[in-house]
Amino acid sequence: MIALGLVRALGLRGSLVLACLLVLAVTAYGVADDLGLLDPPAAAKPARPTPNSSPSSAAKRDVPAGYLTLYQQAARRCRGLSWAVLAAVGKVESDHGRARLPGVRSGWNPAGAAGPMQFGIGTGRAGNAWARYGHDFDHDGHPSVYDPGDAIPAAATYLCAHGAPRHLDQALYAYNHSPAYVARVKQLARRYTAPGGGRR
Repeated sequence: MIALGLVRALGLRGSLVLACLLVLAVTAYGVADDLGLLDPPAAAKPARPTPNSSPSSAAKRDVPAGYLTLYQQAARRCRGLSWAVLAAVGKVESDHGRARLPGVRSGWNPAGAAGPMQFGIGTGRAGNAWARYGHDFDHDGHPSVYDPGDAIPAAATYLCAHGAPRHLDQALYAYNHSPAYVARVKQLARRYTAPGGGRR
């Protein structure tokens, strides 16, 4: 009855136009559905930690207080770099200086890396990044790759020189040539700033 009433009101030509518009609308809806344009939006990608992000409860539990302060201070050497990225590098490289692996406190590992941030010191394939980026950052008169007060700022300087924070993946890959390493550092950095600490 409603359709018949519309035909009478619009006339034959108006009814044909209305029918064509309805066909077009249904077709457009089907195409949009096929393309997934009508699906609910996907979950947002986890945000990159910002320079001023507060430490999560997980960070406070995991990162020694002295190291946390050093990470926060050192990140300021590279505008826009999050302290959490440095902390994540320190976690992966040496568990914030707590790992009892060769090279963390003395000597070097099989790749020729040393210290809590595992800088190459020219004794193996890790190269000699320390010669370029190492410095007496804590002004104690003794620059040392084993001193977190020197090593952590050196790591910030290194990452900045290799594109961080804008090209963070590139900088992290330069630090350790492994896509898995880059992914792990970014995951930890998010956990160190996520409300509640995020997941391991």
